[in-house]
Amino acid sequence: MSETEQELARDLGFLEAYTIGLGTMIGAGIFVLPSIAAEQAGPASMISFFAGGLVSLLAALSLSELATGMPKAGGSYYYVNRALGPFFGSIVGWGMWAGLTFASAFYMIGFGQYLLPGLGKYVGFLAGWGQIGITVAALVMAAILTGVNYYGVKETGSLQNVIVLTLVGLIVAFLSLGIISGPTIQEFNPNGWPAVAATIGTVYVTFIGFEVIATSAEEIKNPSRNLPLAMIASVVTPTLMYVGVMFVSTGTLSIDVLTASPIPVADVATEFMGSIGALAMIVGAVLATVSSANASILSAARVNFAMGRDRILVNWLNEVHERFRTPYRAITATGIITLVLIAIGVGIGTLAEVASFMYLVTYALVHVTVVVLRRANPETYDPAFQIPSALYPIVPVVGMVACLAVLVQMSVEFVPTIVAVGSVDLVLPVTPTPVGAIGTVLIAFGVVWYYLYARERALSESLVGEAIAPEPATMADGEGRYRVVVPVANPETERDLLRMAAASAHAHEDEHAEVIAVNVIEVPRQTSLSQDLTFEEERVERQQELLDSARDIASDLEIGLRTRAIVGRDTGSIILDVIEEENVDHVLLGWKGTRSRREHVLGSTIDPVVGRAPCDATLVKLGPEDGRGKGDIMVLAGKGPHAPVAARRAAELVAAAADDASLTVLNVQSPEPDSDEDVSPTERGEAVIDELAERAGIEYMSYDSKVTVAEDTEQAILEAATGYDTICIGATRSGAISQAVFGSLPEKVGAEVEQTVVMARGPEESPMSIREALLRRLEV
Repeated sequence: MSETEQELARDLGFLEAYTIGLGTMIGAGIFVLPSIAAEQAGPASMISFFAGGLVSLLAALSLSELATGMPKAGGSYYYVNRALGPFFGSIVGWGMWAGLTFASAFYMIGFGQYLLPGLGKYVGFLAGWGQIGITVAALVMAAILTGVNYYGVKETGSLQNVIVLTLVGLIVAFLSLGIISGPTIQEFNPNGWPAVAATIGTVYVTFIGFEVIATSAEEIKNPSRNLPLAMIASVVTPTLMYVGVMFVSTGTLSIDVLTASPIPVADVATEFMGSIGALAMIVGAVLATVSSANASILSAARVNFAMGRDRILVNWLNEVHERFRTPYRAITATGIITLVLIAIGVGIGTLAEVASFMYLVTYALVHVTVVVLRRANPETYDPAFQIPSALYPIVPVVGMVACLAVLVQMSVEFVPTIVAVGSVDLVLPVTPTPVGAIGTVLIAFGVVWYYLYARERALSESLVGEAIAPEPATMADGEGRYRVVVPVANPETERDLLRMAAASAHAHEDEHAEVIAVNVIEVPRQTSLSQDLTFEEERVERQQELLDSARDIASDLEIGLRTRAIVGRDTGSIILDVIEEENVDHVLLGWKGTRSRREHVLGSTIDPVVGRAPCDATLVKLGPEDGRGKGDIMVLAGKGPHAPVAARRAAELVAAAADDASLTVLNVQSPEPDSDEDVSPTERGEAVIDELAERAGIEYMSYDSKVTVAEDTEQAILEAATGYDTICIGATRSGAISQAVFGSLPEKVGAEVEQTVVMARGPEESPMSIREALLRRLEV
């Protein structure tokens, strides 16, 4: 029995995706790098930041296409491994892990600088510790963050948002007051353009965070629009901020003073924001460095997880802790390497450059991956966003060349060097740099690991051959279907709901009908969806059992069925997304039969689906087992717009039950005449029934007409309902009535009658509230 592949719910709009990306980009680099960049390129380092942003912008476009075409955990590693094969997958996987580890050490050194020399100006016992104190502070905080991730203490989304907003506010204030103060740039490019180019590699560590949006592609609404826009915006915004910070910094302090400062942004802020402003920047830097390092350690573990899934990494390192549900060995390994890098005194500039180097290698291969997948065109690659034809293949080609150009500039200095080979001195036109040497060693490690371990174990194969000689693409037949969606959650009601959905589908067999069974695992907002899916084996197993059972039931009912297993935040929103994605004609939901006057009337899942679904919606409260959509079925006849929908649902149930069901159409009339015409209440009722049969298209069926005359219409319906096994009633609600979803009468019948009650409405959307409209607008 086949398993249904889990999906992550698309519940992130543009604003949320943009915030995620911005939170990773506005981090430690902006507080630590100004002194390093100024030393290398002077005021022209702002050009280095701008160029780094352009390189990232090209990478963002390629990643947007890949992320919507293959939205899986692992990010760039996953895309490269699938397209170029495990050889390059090993290089990129180990490269990303090493890059994140070096970045974590970089952030922690920055933390030590701002904590001791920075806060030491205000807190006496933190002053005077020197470089040893900075190293010890970095080691202690790195150990704490490793422990936090080991034990699975998660940073809440609200806290992260507060940190991001605080940092953005501080930087905006810094730029505003700094520009007003009138910064003066002296010599713009004192070290020449080669130094500017080399500085791109140094500062690129600040741009490695935008990929987190790509790793969240499965969770983003309307990814063809929102994902590329969010990635572009999350690159452009910090790029402009970085350029502005360098302009203000190099125009406020002399280059010598700036390069000597361990807390550059705070020292610059002192000039025009005073000591209070400087203290605020120091606190911001401490928060930024801790947050960035924590994210890097966790991201490194996720890369390890993806490598282990593909059998490129040894399973021992990828094991999940039984109690804490964390990849504790991968986290521990990342933490140990980070601590070693700090302890042996690797320079903060070198840490930043090695992290940049490895990610530039990764993004160069990402651009190649786009071209390979476009040409190979595998069945599993169907991106919702594609690089516009006017920019393809310009973007991946130029992006790859730009990454390689920066890598070359980082790897060598263009000055001759003499290498002694025995008794012969060779003159080389360039001099290798330490960063180039370290990066080459890391790449070589990935190659050696592939040949010694991963080659015989890795699961994926390269698509390069198919890209060189691609097969002609086949066109889809475009055949339409009548689709019924059924959310299933309870094994006791699953069969009856699917049987009623199948009845609706069988009535449209000439439209190639199918039923789609959906089950949703809800997780809290502070938990990563992919991480929860990995750790919650019991819930995932129950989900698979439920959907496996649905397939067995569908086979018995002789109806085509597809299943969707989704992990997300809000079941109601997820079902609405499925309805939109699948172009659904009918959604059928179960209901317990209880109502509330609080925020949700029928339930937090039912209310939004019934109110927003642009298709037929049916709500079923199941009664005794022997009369669920079978036996004597009654439909209430009225003049409302949804009465014909209820009649069609009743007719579908009768047709599916064959000889086991009968249909009665009931109308209740008041004894009072409604006009001057001499027409009896019974005749009025019969006319309503005849009109309903015509509107619903059930004239061909055999049914009994019944007209009841009563003063109290509602009570007469409730009394009549007790004589039937299933009651079908159309929605009576019109307008935005807060205490009713289908209408007070249908919901009262559903709540008070013991028998099975089927409430139905057609594709009529109720108006959104202002709050709902604003939220929907931000999600588009």
